[in-house]
Amino acid sequence: MEKSIQDINFVSQGFKLKGVLHLPNTEKPPLVVGSHGLEGSKESAKQKILSKLLTENNIAFFRFDHRGCGESQGNFIKDTSLEKRTVDYIAAVQHILSLDKTSRDIALFGSSMGGATCINAWERLSFMGIRICGAVLCASPVKSRSIENIPSDANGKRPALPLNFFQDNLLFNILDKASSLSNVLIFHGDADKTVPVSNAYELFTQAKEPKRLIIQKDGDHQMTAVKDQVEFEKETLTWYLRCFKHTQKMTP
Repeated sequence: MEKSIQDINFVSQGFKLKGVLHLPNTEKPPLVVGSHGLEGSKESAKQKILSKLLTENNIAFFRFDHRGCGESQGNFIKDTSLEKRTVDYIAAVQHILSLDKTSRDIALFGSSMGGATCINAWERLSFMGIRICGAVLCASPVKSRSIENIPSDANGKRPALPLNFFQDNLLFNILDKASSLSNVLIFHGDADKTVPVSNAYELFTQAKEPKRLIIQKDGDHQMTAVKDQVEFEKETLTWYLRCFKHTQKMTP
């Protein structure tokens, strides 16, 4: 089996979503599925980094656009909520596993709202019989009311967001769901002006062992400092390799 990059189309609640599956030159590799931030896409920097880093280390990676984002169908304002993104994420996992190109061992990756999506999806995936080996979460909000700088102004991708967009779609508190998590690595910058670092401390407290919290000094929400990006790459790879190695040892 040669290393490959495959365009993937799948459906979530009637929306046609688009993604890219990165496969290493290993038969039935373990799989990481990524979820991007609120206004991100499958082209976000961390996901592009992981698509290369993981496949070079015999781990498959799937990145996709949630509904209303990137190349996927949907309207960002009408079709964005934590619940809808959770449904998209579960559909993505199910579809990739149905292709039978990877093992059944998966791990999660989420950045910002993508992290909240992973937290929200974890228990449901487990109830479906999907074995989750671990996760890496970056700057993830667990309480939406803690978010200090709401991105409501218009930008090149969308018009201005009305206040009711956040009131109707993005009010959540998923801290209680964090108790389902284990084998989780959490990154957060202590100078994050969007999602306060308090979210990371609360998430870490609720998650089960093994777990690790990396607070990046002077780190911002986007993890723009080179030193933080280097740390992210090194520690994330180490974490995923450890998670999958541990699971393989436990397999009869």
